[in-house]
Amino acid sequence: MTTPTTTTVPVPAASTAVAGAPASEPLRIAVIVGSVRAERLGRVLADWAAGRAMSTGAGIDLIDLADSPLPDDALLQPGGGPRSPIADRVERADGYLFVTPEYNHSYPAGLKRAIDWHYREWMFKPATVLSYGVQGGLAATEHLRGVLAELHVVTTRRCVGLRAPWNDLDAGAFTPPPGVDEALDQALGELAWWAGVLREARRDRPYHR
Repeated sequence: MTTPTTTTVPVPAASTAVAGAPASEPLRIAVIVGSVRAERLGRVLADWAAGRAMSTGAGIDLIDLADSPLPDDALLQPGGGPRSPIADRVERADGYLFVTPEYNHSYPAGLKRAIDWHYREWMFKPATVLSYGVQGGLAATEHLRGVLAELHVVTTRRCVGLRAPWNDLDAGAFTPPPGVDEALDQALGELAWWAGVLREARRDRPYHR
């Protein structure tokens, strides 16, 4: 298994400090690997996607849920639970790229657990989705949109679905078909725009219910 990468940008740990981050500080994008199966393609695709995301100028933090155990679900409460090992990383991110397969017409249970174990960490930030499956995994994307909306997450209009990407492997690396690089770059460009806008809003005019 490839060694997980971590964010390349020094960031403050406290949520109030993140909200007050200077506008000149590079954005932070978390690339989240949604599959935890032993035999999976998600990490290979996430490595490729993280490389593309670096072109936005953001600091990239690759969070592999297979390497990120969560507390027991018996401890889960409305709005979260005990602080998880990845809570600080989720909180520090200004935006998210979810890399997820489609399992049984939706996204994996491991990804749902990771989402449910955090609450305020996600709020008022953007996300895009890179899905994959026999038909591109787009049902996983559509199910994620509804869940993320409940957490005040803005999902980008542009998302990318990879149809049977296991046919595009070369020496263990993903070689995208024509047009896929450009499609992901467009989604990441939209993600970076939202990330900048919403970071400014969280800092200068935080939402109050």
